[in-house]
Amino acid sequence: MELPAKPKIIVEPPGPKAREIIKRDEKLTSPSLTRTAPLVGVRAEGVWVEDIDGNVYLDFGSGIAVANVGHSHKKVVEAIKRQVETCDHINSCDYFTVPQVEYAERLLAKLPGNFAKRVFFGNSGAEAVECAIKIAKWHSKKPYLIGFIGGFHGRTMGALSLTTTNASARRFFFPMMPGAMHVPYAYCYRCLYKQSYPDCGMWCIGYIEDVVLKKLISPDEVAGLIVEPIQGAGGYIVPPKEFLPGLRRICDANSIIMIADEVQTGFGRTGKMISCEHWNVIPDIILMSKAMAGGLPMSACISKADLMDWEPSAHENTLGGNPIVVAAALAVLDILAEERLIENAEKVGGYMLKRFKEIMDECNLVGDVRGKGMMVGIELVKDRETKEYATKERDDLILRTFKRGLLILGAGPSSIRLAPPLITTTDQAEIGIQIFEEELKAVSK
Repeated sequence: MELPAKPKIIVEPPGPKAREIIKRDEKLTSPSLTRTAPLVGVRAEGVWVEDIDGNVYLDFGSGIAVANVGHSHKKVVEAIKRQVETCDHINSCDYFTVPQVEYAERLLAKLPGNFAKRVFFGNSGAEAVECAIKIAKWHSKKPYLIGFIGGFHGRTMGALSLTTTNASARRFFFPMMPGAMHVPYAYCYRCLYKQSYPDCGMWCIGYIEDVVLKKLISPDEVAGLIVEPIQGAGGYIVPPKEFLPGLRRICDANSIIMIADEVQTGFGRTGKMISCEHWNVIPDIILMSKAMAGGLPMSACISKADLMDWEPSAHENTLGGNPIVVAAALAVLDILAEERLIENAEKVGGYMLKRFKEIMDECNLVGDVRGKGMMVGIELVKDRETKEYATKERDDLILRTFKRGLLILGAGPSSIRLAPPLITTTDQAEIGIQIFEEELKAVSK
């Protein structure tokens, strides 16, 4: 693939070849799949994605924060080729492999916490969540779990019981896993308690302490509390500085296992290896996936070693820790370090945040801009006073930027989430920002 200096649209997307594939797809695949834009990708390299008609797009979504090291990084490709030529599969529930042990040693050493850790490898974020649920219940012998409104943890039945991004994800699936409690997240722009930060006294913390754990459930029945340190699908919502430490304090005081869902925020996305590090909070269980293996399916549920005290066969899988996938994951760790991508995420992400706040000053359609590193959320509203959701305008903007050669993603009712590959340069970021700004102004008119 010849890498361009900027997006290249040679035929208005979706082109004729793309339309043909989409037509075939509509007859064959599940209608439950939501499609952000009519992209039929056939090649991807670095920050660029080429469609079947030859259009080339600048990727500001990374396949939902997956392509952190860029698409088809040569070191990842080489690692996959080497591994597939020697050993393609050894099932980890029955046997052992060298790559899995080496990766576990390296990954655990990079995560915070001066204590022994263990890891269970899976294939998706939802699988990691299911593993954490089972660890918490097995170890504590307690029935309840606390999650947050607006949180997304997956669509398998246990994970779904804790997912509350929208009702359509949960509709007709009752009964789900019993014992899931939901409390408001620290979404200060739209506080469900109708408070204003910092004069709120952090009632989102106080509510858990004074209401949930005193009037609804007894603390000695709560196995775990699961939280996205920065909410992803809910709108790229960054909580105030007191929130995560407050949750850690509640968990410590009540012997509740704190589970951090870092599936979307991990591997340098926010300018740290995991986002909890921004608040100096060390979870008991860390969940990781998405960017883990450079686009191949992989996840990890990492816990304090003494929590993973279950007996053999209590939890297993066939494909977790597949040697090919782990080889790619080892290459990702090398690339993050050698190319200093976590530092680049902080640098370029800071530039993006600054530029979008400047755009906010000039466009009333933007109600809020927030983020850390290369995880930037932009919430669109019809009116800044009423904060009425601008869902149609958000969706129009996504399609308009797509037709200009920029891939962006929606989140929440009317937010944009931007998650470019961590290899993105300031110049490339500015190209995307200018397209975004031009189309935003067109939509706002």
